Amino acid sequence: MSRLDSFIRRMQAQRDCLNAAAGMIADVPGSVFDLGLGNGRTFDHLREILPTREIYVFDRAVNANPKSTPDVDHMFVGEVVDQLAARQGRFAGAVALVHSDLGTGTAEDAPLTAALIPLLRPLLVTGAVLVANNPFPDAGWAPLPLPDGVPADRYFMYRVGA
Repeated sequence: MSRLDSFIRRMQAQRDCLNAAAGMIADVPGSVFDLGLGNGRTFDHLREILPTREIYVFDRAVNANPKSTPDVDHMFVGEVVDQLAARQGRFAGAVALVHSDLGTGTAEDAPLTAALIPLLRPLLVTGAVLVANNPFPDAGWAPLPLPDGVPADRYFMYRVGA
């Protein structure tokens, strides 16, 4: 498979998982975290499918199209581990959806994922959904079935406290 075809499949999987997650959190109060702004496509999509939610974005630097960049009150710039650690008190038990698109999507990302789990755990409300490009193994997070057409191990979804 070409890199272009692989990218398209990943973007389709990401969109389908986020659309499914938006429905799953319809009755779950809380904000949305997008870990990894990149060029802002996912943030822009989240604004469309979750127009009443506050969406906070975390990334090392802001390189997105200005139309797809959150305002300064919703953008946390720096290493994601440091930024999440600094936001523990503010967002404890107040996040309904996390989308993580960090790293390379390979086993090499396991140390970063392992560092994120204990930082995310206290932020997520019961019933929250985590959607990620990497597995996030945690005893309190139940793996969710992927939407139709999303290949196994292309994307991952979890329900918190299920």
